[in-house]
Amino acid sequence: MRLLAAALAITLAASARAGEPDPAVLRDLAPTGTLRTAINLGNPVLAAEGPDGPRGVSVDLARRLAERLGVPVRFVTYPGAGAVSGSAGSGAWDICFLAIDPKRAEGIAFTAPYVLIAGSYLVPAASPIRATEAVDRAGIRVSVGRGSAYDLFLTRALTRATLVRAPTSAEAVTAFARDGLDVAAGVHQPLAAYAASHPETRLLPGHFMEIPQAMGLPLGREAGAAYLARFVAAAKADGFVAERLRASGQDPGLAAP
Repeated sequence: MRLLAAALAITLAASARAGEPDPAVLRDLAPTGTLRTAINLGNPVLAAEGPDGPRGVSVDLARRLAERLGVPVRFVTYPGAGAVSGSAGSGAWDICFLAIDPKRAEGIAFTAPYVLIAGSYLVPAASPIRATEAVDRAGIRVSVGRGSAYDLFLTRALTRATLVRAPTSAEAVTAFARDGLDVAAGVHQPLAAYAASHPETRLLPGHFMEIPQAMGLPLGREAGAAYLARFVAAAKADGFVAERLRASGQDPGLAAP
């Protein structure tokens, strides 16, 4: 019996060293036994649809977390961030990847950021607008994806310009071109790629906001939130976030410090 007790103690100590989560963490992060992960396909820096399902740094982080928890992962994909945040509390997902915003934080507990992205403005090449500060003027129509981080931010920040909301961020650029709108607001990288292939447009210098992308889960799951915070900190510290950004063709310098 003494030998059995000693063996059990060694096994438990090894499990603790391996960082196995306690039952409260598993109840918070994978209550069904599967890590159901909301993936926003509207931000190609973080995730995109591939031939075998979603791929990108967010997807890689979810897979790593599921491995640490010892559970399978299932991806629940959405066309835009607004659809993800709008479904918080619905029971459709356990964790998500979204930009931190005070409105979203009313229903979602966020970690520290794992990626920092700039929000930029796209304008017609012939536009008289030359600086981000010149966008907020009466008569200026700014195209944004409904419920996106920049929609939420610009709703608070712009007092004279008018926001024209499209269902997703990609459709906001389409509406900008199709409807002759004055400005399109969005994530810097896809707007820069659009401008590079559409010489009739250009990016304004600088950016109007920094978009901190984080992992999150529904409020009220304290054990899971604490574990998730440690998980993100470790994924940044050991270079995993930067390496997976590079692997997906993105700038590893976007990894948050």
